[in-house]
Amino acid sequence: MKRKIILLLLILLMSCSCSKETTRELNVLNWTSYIPDEVIHDFEKQYNIKVNYGTYSSNEELLAKISSSKEGTYDLIFPSDYMIEVMKQRGLIDKLDKSKLTNYSNINPLFLNQEYDQYNEYSLPFLMATTLLAINTENIHDNITGYNDLLNPEYQNNIVLLDDQRIVIGAALQSFGYNMNDFSDEHLEDAYEFLMNLKKNVKAFDSDSPKTFLISKEVDIGLVWNAEGILAREENPNIQLVYPKEGYALSMDNYVLVKNGHNQDNAYLFIDYLLQDDVAQKIIDEYPYISTNKNISNLSDTELNSILKNGSYVTNSEINGENGIRKFDKLWARIK
Repeated sequence: MKRKIILLLLILLMSCSCSKETTRELNVLNWTSYIPDEVIHDFEKQYNIKVNYGTYSSNEELLAKISSSKEGTYDLIFPSDYMIEVMKQRGLIDKLDKSKLTNYSNINPLFLNQEYDQYNEYSLPFLMATTLLAINTENIHDNITGYNDLLNPEYQNNIVLLDDQRIVIGAALQSFGYNMNDFSDEHLEDAYEFLMNLKKNVKAFDSDSPKTFLISKEVDIGLVWNAEGILAREENPNIQLVYPKEGYALSMDNYVLVKNGHNQDNAYLFIDYLLQDDVAQKIIDEYPYISTNKNISNLSDTELNSILKNGSYVTNSEINGENGIRKFDKLWARIK
């Protein structure tokens, strides 16, 4: 009888061990509409890893989620440039071991060693986004070339803006010829006045899918991410895409490991999978941002160099002992 009980216990232990092996997981937080479902499902099937996939709409929302979550809640995130510095300063992210990535060489060196993480100790580039203006020329016949043109009272309730404080406030700063990363009180107050005037023309703030407002013709003008503009134009060829003459934002979104994530080995597998040429192609086929894979390109060298030359990265505002983040938070609350 004792032998039967022992054998039964051994069988139960073995089944428990096997079940653990079949429930490998990876907890990911990423921007909305950034990785096709097909890519995630193929990865899960190939590696037998369940991807628990959550989304966010801004870097500030991401920061709030990571700051307030228990250790091990998330493994892999995709913050933009300046937010990497913030998270590093706050001890929220881990250094990367690039030796674990067999496809590391597929990254275009042009996107490595950026100022926000000079030696890519904490991050590797995933996709690059830009902001631009999307204009439905079927209904808008004015020559819109920049942010100041959006103040036209004829555009009342006819604009969608990204729901992103650094991008929108940055655009307002650029409308005066200021640097989009300026956080002096005087210039931020100018930006506030600009945006309060512009708000009369704004129907919605939306970072998840601003293209929907353009495609449905609820609005005729949008300050949107480049891929959203391209996708809207595919649905409506009358949509014209314009890089504002005052300047625009560049946003490099990156692979970053959350501090003490419980599934970091699985995170490395996922990063390495996304670095494959064929997978990178699938991603930009569905979401046409700027690929950081040197073997995959949806822009000519001339186009890319022009975009990089005339755009600006958002920079970390927690510098020189001044908390710029708090300033932007307060200003955004007044605007919204």
